[in-house]
Amino acid sequence: MKTRIDQLQGQLRKNLAPVYVVSGEEPLQIEEACDAIRKAARDNGYTDRIVHHVDPGFDWGNVMAEANSLSLFASKQLIELRVAFDKVGDGKKLLQEYAANIPPDTLLLIITTRITKKQEKTKWFAALEQQGVFVQIWPVEPYQLPGWIGQRLKRAGLNAEPEAISLLADLLEGNLLAAAQEVERLMLLASGELITVDTVRNVVADNARYDVFGLADAVLAGDVRHSLRIFNGLIAEGTEPTIMLWSLSRELRLTNHIASGLRQGMALDTVIEQVARAHKQVPFLLKKKKNSYMGFVRRHGEKAIREMIDRAALIDRTLKGVEQNHTTQDELLGLVMRMAGMPTPASFC
Repeated sequence: MKTRIDQLQGQLRKNLAPVYVVSGEEPLQIEEACDAIRKAARDNGYTDRIVHHVDPGFDWGNVMAEANSLSLFASKQLIELRVAFDKVGDGKKLLQEYAANIPPDTLLLIITTRITKKQEKTKWFAALEQQGVFVQIWPVEPYQLPGWIGQRLKRAGLNAEPEAISLLADLLEGNLLAAAQEVERLMLLASGELITVDTVRNVVADNARYDVFGLADAVLAGDVRHSLRIFNGLIAEGTEPTIMLWSLSRELRLTNHIASGLRQGMALDTVIEQVARAHKQVPFLLKKKKNSYMGFVRRHGEKAIREMIDRAALIDRTLKGVEQNHTTQDELLGLVMRMAGMPTPASFC
């Protein structure tokens, strides 16, 4: 059975299916859908949770073995598989057999990439969908964002003027995670009050709109217009170039390491966990940005990323006075443009 994300809570309250497939490329909505399923599972006694990230060489036989053997400390279990649809490989036959013989007291949650109409017709997936629930998550388009924000505000018990919602959507420029965070902020600061345009301006627009982390996120996403807007805002606010360079260099080092791991055939989640350990980062926070990291690597490639790291090193030497023939602001702007994917002056290349 196919259901939309906004129908999922109703379905979970009605009955808990033995299989859920959550598909899409929008991280916030995917995680919220999975969290809802996990909570419903816990509420229904599925106290044991087993998580698998499907890498090359993954032993699918372990899944069937686990499905048919509960731990001594749990009467019900949730088995969670994170796998790209086109990487299921040897698991197709097993998953089809699983659908034909659903084990008792086991709930299977598969989190995967976007599934096309053609892929929906594959035998193994059709068998799973017939036994469970398929939650297909689509990106929120710019014209849909005001409605999405309005619904989220309503669920939070907040009332807002239509103009305030439109302004909020314009300021957040399609970033659902940022939108969710701003709704939480408004819950704390505007509880019980009508949210007006002035509320949004005071609470959101002036609250660190231009920050170095926002700049890094924008260039990773390849959003040229937003990258330049944040860069100009940081310059206008007098932000130290050293701080901006630190943020950009950090992302370049991370993406370079990720690109190297992917070239070796490692799964993205595995690479990110390895990178997080090597760079002393929190894996969960890096995984929330994995689509941006993957997009950045695909757009630029490993060679270009290393060239940008070299350029960042040159800017660092300029800031320290070692290099005398470069203007820091122009060089930083060139780095931002290149990371975001915009053609840069010949002097930068």
